[in-house]
Amino acid sequence: MSNWIKTKAKGSDSETMQEPPRTTISEPSRLEPNAFGLACGIFWAGAVAAIGLTARVGWGKRWEQLLADMYRGFNESRSGLIIGAGWAFMDGFTSGYLLASLYNRILRD
Repeated sequence: MSNWIKTKAKGSDSETMQEPPRTTISEPSRLEPNAFGLACGIFWAGAVAAIGLTARVGWGKRWEQLLADMYRGFNESRSGLIIGAGWAFMDGFTSGYLLASLYNRILRD
C-alpha cells in the first residue's frame, strides 16, 4: 500500500487512495546504424587522440605504440594525432555501424 498515491477530487476536501499507473513493457528499440556508427567513431577518435596527447607527457607510451601498430602514421606529433584520429574514426564508425546492424537483425528474428 506504500506505492499508492493520495489524490483529492476537485472541490472536495476528502482524499482517496489510487493505485499508481502500471508500466507496460514495450518492444525493444531499434538502433539507427548511421547514428550509432557516428557516435562510436567520434568517441573512439577522441580516445585515440587523448592517448596520443597523454603520450606527449610520458603517460600511455605502450598504448601509443600499440595504436601506432594498428593505425599507420599515428604518433604523438600533431599530424600523427590527426592521422590516428582519422583511422580511429573510420574504425569506430565501421564497428558501430556493423554492431547496430547486427543488433537490429537479431532483434528482427
